[in-house]
Amino acid sequence: MSLSYNRVLLKLSGEALMGSKEFGIDHDILLHYASEIKTIQRMGAEVAVVIGGGNIYRGVSTNQTVIERVQGDYMGMMATVINGMALQASLESIGVYTRLISAIEMKEIAEPYIRRRAIRHLEKGRVVIFSAGTGNPYFTTDSAAALRANEINAEVILKGTKVDGIYTADPAIESDAEKYDRLSFDEALNNGLKVMDRTAFTLCQENNLPIIVFNIYESGNLQKIIQGEEIGSIVDNF
Repeated sequence: MSLSYNRVLLKLSGEALMGSKEFGIDHDILLHYASEIKTIQRMGAEVAVVIGGGNIYRGVSTNQTVIERVQGDYMGMMATVINGMALQASLESIGVYTRLISAIEMKEIAEPYIRRRAIRHLEKGRVVIFSAGTGNPYFTTDSAAALRANEINAEVILKGTKVDGIYTADPAIESDAEKYDRLSFDEALNNGLKVMDRTAFTLCQENNLPIIVFNIYESGNLQKIIQGEEIGSIVDNF
């Protein structure tokens, strides 16, 4: 089957795993993610995933806690490992081979990040889950997604969200907000559109790596995207 994107990096937020809960993991949503990933993996797409940790640890302000920023960032990295383990278990429960890779060494539960090994896993049809961010404080999981996507030569970053794309304003607040089907990196930056954090965004812009923002909750959207349908909003250099 001919695909528009053969190697993708899927970026998921940790908060999305909560569903209607105040924290933790909604197992129905976790299984939905796994099923969507399985569909495109079975079609021949090579899939890497970066997932956040906000459902477990949201980060802290130095003005509100005794936990310093660096320590808090490492706590957030640990949260992404927990989510990565949960996604791995969910994928393997439906017959998808996976590899959990951590930027911080914890050999009992995850492989260390080695670029060539990660690419080889993808070539063998395994879903690769990158966890622990970049392994460094002060960098978000958006930055980790942009970094890993460039390192493994992904063709696109697919950012799964609760909305169906990028809007001129928050559509939940402003009913007249207009959706972008396609926009440039410069346009997104100049208009202050929060697609990803600036570090991640710049890394994608400089390396000509497009970003597609789409509704991950709607079944079939991942499949439609890799088959070339115009789903969500695409940010690119054009």
